[in-house]
Amino acid sequence: MAKIVIIGAGSGFGGRLSLDVLSREALQGTEICLCDLNERRLDKVYRYVKGTIDHYKLPATVRATTDRLEVLPDADFVVTSVSVGGGAYYGNPYRFEIQIPQKYGIEQTVADSMSVGATFRFLRTAPVHMQILRDVERLAPNAVHLNHTNPMSMLSYLHSTQTHLKTVGLCHGIVHTNQTVCKYLGIEPEKTRYLVAGINHLSWFLNWTYEGRNVYDLLRDKLADIDNAETQEFEIKESVRLELYRQFGYFPTESNGHDSEYLPYFRRPPELMEWYHLSPRREVADSRRITQEWMKEGEDAKLYGEIVRYEEYTTGIMEAFITDVPFKFYGNVMNKGLISNLPQNLCVEVPCMADAQGINPVHVGSLPTQLAVMNRPQMSIQELGVQAVVNRDREAAFYAVALDPNVAAVCSLPRIREMFEELWVAEGNLLAWFDPSHTGPVPEICAP
Repeated sequence: MAKIVIIGAGSGFGGRLSLDVLSREALQGTEICLCDLNERRLDKVYRYVKGTIDHYKLPATVRATTDRLEVLPDADFVVTSVSVGGGAYYGNPYRFEIQIPQKYGIEQTVADSMSVGATFRFLRTAPVHMQILRDVERLAPNAVHLNHTNPMSMLSYLHSTQTHLKTVGLCHGIVHTNQTVCKYLGIEPEKTRYLVAGINHLSWFLNWTYEGRNVYDLLRDKLADIDNAETQEFEIKESVRLELYRQFGYFPTESNGHDSEYLPYFRRPPELMEWYHLSPRREVADSRRITQEWMKEGEDAKLYGEIVRYEEYTTGIMEAFITDVPFKFYGNVMNKGLISNLPQNLCVEVPCMADAQGINPVHVGSLPTQLAVMNRPQMSIQELGVQAVVNRDREAAFYAVALDPNVAAVCSLPRIREMFEELWVAEGNLLAWFDPSHTGPVPEICAP
């Protein structure tokens, strides 16, 4: 029986992943261990998963704890989906990472992967992740670590270079992009085949077919019908990604808003944002909007869920390790000759195969040069972010912010320094570990 530990299980992800585990026959006898610092949310997820197991009379077991040391020994798989310091996308410190840069003219959409907000998210998240993974190394050294926390590239780089674990970073952006385009084209996403490579949240569909036909040909033909209502809506919703596709020849992953904050073409001046149908982010919610059925209260609460297969790669990888039936997915791993014209020994997103022997990334070769040129600056910034954490180097963190293309397009260096200092003060309680005199564990503060 496999043992799966989900750290950060009280998030919206914990219940969904647990049901995804139960949807795979090879995992239905699993011991699911839910771990979160927030007891109230953890208990909701536990009762929902336990209710599902009981309802369907499955052989799986589930337990919940706020202390990961209780459940890590002999774990086969450890999943991390952890927000440090507050809510992932609401309240402070996330509000600081959106609104302080905004004072300096820097518009961000999500701020969880690249740009100044992502760098500060990494600075507050990385030391807690390392504490977690040190415990995994000690108590479950043979476990497979599957990370879902952002910023994905920087964390995957850190995990791969600073631990001895089998580790990979996972994101659903590629799957969602394929679904989005297929919905517009009116074709079935499960019948497409594609090769995607690049970096997380800015990878590229290099080859893309549907039943032997080139998806790019289908896309080009439908976009040509400018009077089509679906095309008009798609042009607005996907304005940034369609611009990148038209100008550089390939469709990028993730989302329209995300991609607009990675490159300096879209979010300044205000006229450009209006042209691309982008809106400034004015508010950050104080609390999370509850959409997951297992988190709802009272009459809206559900005692068990429907066992369905989700599009996440996580459980497919687990099943492949157990059954030795190969499973293809896209992972964030270190570039060791995988993409020849991107920097080596930094993090890339490429096809991977999992089986009982491990995770094997697939050699891609060279990206089209124009795509590699867009990826390289972000990879260098990620390198600086990791250096900042590993060496407790505050100046390296500043360099990562100052050299970001979106930041540099808006601010002078003195203004960037001023913004950096303001952010550092705002998040000072989460960054105290940078002080060379700091010893002992880093406080682990979760979302309220």
